Amino acid sequence: MSGETLRIRAEDFQPAVRMGKRLEKVLTTYAQAYFVQTAQNAACNGLHPVSQRAARWLLSTQDRAESDQFFLTHEFLAFMLGVTRQTVSIAEGELQEAGLISYHRGHMTILDRSALEAASCECYGIVRREFERLLGIGRA
Repeated sequence: MSGETLRIRAEDFQPAVRMGKRLEKVLTTYAQAYFVQTAQNAACNGLHPVSQRAARWLLSTQDRAESDQFFLTHEFLAFMLGVTRQTVSIAEGELQEAGLISYHRGHMTILDRSALEAASCECYGIVRREFERLLGIGRA
């Protein structure tokens, strides 16, 4: 996904964190939210079917893209879900056939977010609520 980023050298960042209690609190809180997300994703990968995990991942990607449309290849999603590209094609085909998404050559469009949330496992909501609670971020 394209976008902008900032970076700072570690030797400049560390003193800023130690001196700025507010920055330290934000970083610590974000680390906690990220840990919850990582732990939930690990559990999700072991418990839920690929179609539900794909829906969860698409919702999270939409949240970060802040758009109903974004670029996402089957290869990348397969890597993120730990499955083959063919398995992703089947799962996305199910979501597309249900009218939840539109996908063509890497161009993903979320057509029905509410229905996609319903098709996702409960893991998306768990992580989203934790990000809201800890960071005040509306979507995880």
